[in-house]
Amino acid sequence: MSKKKKEYTKRSSSQYNKWRGFFQDIVCKFGYMIRFKLVYRLEVHGLENVPEDNEYIVCPNHLSTLDPPLMVSVLPRHVAFMAKKELFDIPFLRWWIDWLGAFAVNRESLGPSTVKTVKIIKDSKWVLGLFPQGTRGIPGEIRGVNKGFAGLAKITKCAILPVGIIGTNEVKRWPFTGKIIVNIGKPIPYSNNPDETMKQWIDSIQELTGFKYIPDDNPNDMIGVENE
Repeated sequence: MSKKKKEYTKRSSSQYNKWRGFFQDIVCKFGYMIRFKLVYRLEVHGLENVPEDNEYIVCPNHLSTLDPPLMVSVLPRHVAFMAKKELFDIPFLRWWIDWLGAFAVNRESLGPSTVKTVKIIKDSKWVLGLFPQGTRGIPGEIRGVNKGFAGLAKITKCAILPVGIIGTNEVKRWPFTGKIIVNIGKPIPYSNNPDETMKQWIDSIQELTGFKYIPDDNPNDMIGVENE
């Protein structure tokens, strides 16, 4: 792995500063939010379930590339999403997602630098965001759930905030032609049992979206990362 990739995997607390937060606000809470409101008639339910501290990991289901900015737009804290390391090979995209707070992850193995970065995020005013499915799913189904997110919750002693996303898969460009619904569930308390945490997340997402969980024939215990 090159030095550049290592830098995007390993973060310091100073990088989660007011400037990245300001950039994230401008891009997501202002820029993307106009699109979500004007084109997709965004509805958000369950904001009262979001903890006041940052002792939680944001874990939505995954339908579209719109999902990360959507989460940043609707949640009260800045969110640092995991992103597959290959995205940081693309010059402009690397700069863009870097400034939006994302950090690189090798999907084949969860290295010490990733765990360290996750702990740094917890110690900051930001929260960690990741997709337990790893890659975009099919509307109506919940597939490809990776247990790694529950393992990170155990390591960091964080709760899991389940978020159900509906409608981001429908590409719309004209005003009021789309519909996005975000349902935020009650936090899943910290647990030493990743299997139980994973089961509770699946149950919550099924309830929040109405989608059906379909187990994989070959379960994957790797960590879930943004895979666009």
